[in-house]
Amino acid sequence: MRAAVIVFPGSNCDRDMAVAIEAVTGTRPAMVWHGETVLPDGLGLIALPGGFSYGDYLRCGAIAARSAIIPALVAAAARGVPVLGVCNGFQVLTEIGLLPGALMRNEGLDFVCRDVALTVDNAQSTFTSRYAAGERIIVPVAHHDGNYTADADTLDRIEGEGRVAFRYAEAVNGAARQIAGVLNASGNVLGMMPHPERRIEAAHGGDDGRRLFEGLLETVGA
Repeated sequence: MRAAVIVFPGSNCDRDMAVAIEAVTGTRPAMVWHGETVLPDGLGLIALPGGFSYGDYLRCGAIAARSAIIPALVAAAARGVPVLGVCNGFQVLTEIGLLPGALMRNEGLDFVCRDVALTVDNAQSTFTSRYAAGERIIVPVAHHDGNYTADADTLDRIEGEGRVAFRYAEAVNGAARQIAGVLNASGNVLGMMPHPERRIEAAHGGDDGRRLFEGLLETVGA
């Protein structure tokens, strides 16, 4: 499976994402600088990594969402190419409008960096097919602005449409209804705050994150 990782000024989890993708797929992803205007052909995944794009200046992901590569990303998502945004990547996806809601400052104003328990809400998406509905998994978080927020109508809609992929199984950052991962209406775009790329092997303390990439590989095909 061919993949691309979009790199913004201030990205600091791009290498982690690339290592995880290569470990699962056996193919090194293309590292695409935000100033490019085209993406490689034949992609099975576009990943937006964590970090602090543009230093989180103005608002997390706001400047990155106006980068030159974004029109190509939006067009690829519209064609059905899977797009994964993790942490800052999730923030960028909401700023672009590919996902609803916004990521606000954590409740308590603390930077949270630890392993957290998640429950799997939707086990039938492109990204979650290797999990079981209701399964409890452990994935690390590292964020200061991870409080997922949306108005009540939006929250009701995404829950009713099965677009909540993951929830926190414990109080972490004050996120609305403990939502930790959201899908778009087509199911090919996933934004999540926890870092699955940081839990793909025994040396990480477990491989719960690896199954997200394995499910994607299985669905998209090699």
